[in-house]
Amino acid sequence: SSSSSSVVASLASSSSLSASCMASSPSTSVLSLPSSTSTGSSSRSPLDQFTQCLSNFTRYSKMRFVASVRYGTDSTAQTSIVSSIEFDRDDEFFATAGVSKRIKIFDLNYIVNHPQDIHYPVREMVSRSKLSCLSWNSYIKAHIASSDYEGVVAIWDASTGSVLSSFEEHEKRVWSVDFAATDPSRLASGSDDGKVKIWSVLQKNSVATIDSKANVCCVKFNPVYSHHVAFGSADHQVHYYDLRHTREPYFVFQGHRKAVSYVRFLNKDEIVSASTDSTLRGWNVNGKACSRVYAGHSNEKNFVGLSSSGDYIACGSENNGVFAYFKSLSRPVMSFKFGSTNPMTGEEVEDDGSQFVSSVCWKKNSSLLLAANSQGTIKVLEMVP
Repeated sequence: SSSSSSVVASLASSSSLSASCMASSPSTSVLSLPSSTSTGSSSRSPLDQFTQCLSNFTRYSKMRFVASVRYGTDSTAQTSIVSSIEFDRDDEFFATAGVSKRIKIFDLNYIVNHPQDIHYPVREMVSRSKLSCLSWNSYIKAHIASSDYEGVVAIWDASTGSVLSSFEEHEKRVWSVDFAATDPSRLASGSDDGKVKIWSVLQKNSVATIDSKANVCCVKFNPVYSHHVAFGSADHQVHYYDLRHTREPYFVFQGHRKAVSYVRFLNKDEIVSASTDSTLRGWNVNGKACSRVYAGHSNEKNFVGLSSSGDYIACGSENNGVFAYFKSLSRPVMSFKFGSTNPMTGEEVEDDGSQFVSSVCWKKNSSLLLAANSQGTIKVLEMVP
């Protein structure tokens, strides 16, 4: 179709570019983080900061449904679970992946402006294994990385649907993959084999390996420093490393009571983590301590997603809902409940309690949020006054 052709052309246009909370630190570490530069907050008075915080908080009061799209077409919810949703570099398209072994790319504007029951992806790519995570390259628009249940990290060209390269050093399922925001050639992966591997798109083999001794559930680069990486693991901890010195972590943040399923950077100095102890926790890499515990959603066994935009944090819940937190408050400020869907007709029916929200993603610097649940329903939501 003409729509698909224009989308592929858009994706291809830049693909040719060159490629009780506490923190403990090993006593032997002599590393030091770069001195933090102010983003403006420290130059403002406490009253100005409070006023700005209050203004941001009171700007929105609820989530509004905008549109929806189906990821899965199978009649069984088990094969429709969306493991990952990610916006591309320019927030034009979003990609979804899950246990159906398919990466599907959708045009956001088309979905928002054409409300209908069925939306077809502009590109669909098939993997040999169930997919766990996606990460778009922040420089090369058409390049997207995936991780899968067989331990493979792959880089795809979304403009052609082909695999550009794959990395197969992990010995077990890879849960997480992330392109460095400030270095388009570098990516990280975390696996059930207890290892975090750092890759270069220019080399076949990994360039660094961190052995955490516990299953790694998530990994994320610092948005400013491509040599700083955080990851969460089954040891209930968030590990923060300087990749120039991988023998010891710079800090290990402790406080969660169960496995850490997600880590996200709010900015270069602040991390938020999610755990199957049904809490999120905020950490400051300079303060080296837990800044806040967020509770109100339900999460005891599944990956439910975690994303942030400005001062807002969103996560899924095992009550089939999406919850949004304001950074300065410990309780949710708004939520949105999915309904259960009849897998044959697509119609919403009474919730049987078995469904959960499995992935969330904010559009950058926006009030628009994508959320998907275990039945493969993706909803476009918007925070409104």
